[in-house]
Amino acid sequence: MTNQQVQLNIRFKAKPGKKEEFRKELFSLIEEMSSEKAFISAIVSDNLDQPDELLIYETWKGTRDSWLDEEFIKPYRKDYEVRLDDLIVERSVSWLQPNREWGSHITNDTEYEFNLKV
Repeated sequence: MTNQQVQLNIRFKAKPGKKEEFRKELFSLIEEMSSEKAFISAIVSDNLDQPDELLIYETWKGTRDSWLDEEFIKPYRKDYEVRLDDLIVERSVSWLQPNREWGSHITNDTEYEFNLKV
């Protein structure tokens, strides 16, 4: 891929009775971060088998290091992080690098498609 991207897959387990309050905070964070230059997309999903779980799948321009250096330090993220203590039991983060996709063009995977035609 010519344009480097990083994806974050984050699973949250909300405290009992706090899922909707957490969802509100998460959506507010997404509204803020969606205006960032490096932001590409975010998808929030409910886990159908675990009612207290939410997952977010974010795609950003850059690398894990550039995201940590440039995005994680934003003031609105610090405020959000403080509020999480009252809303979630746990959070797990997976860092991913896209290498192929079907059905969308989020990762702009044209280089791979070109190489297939050669």
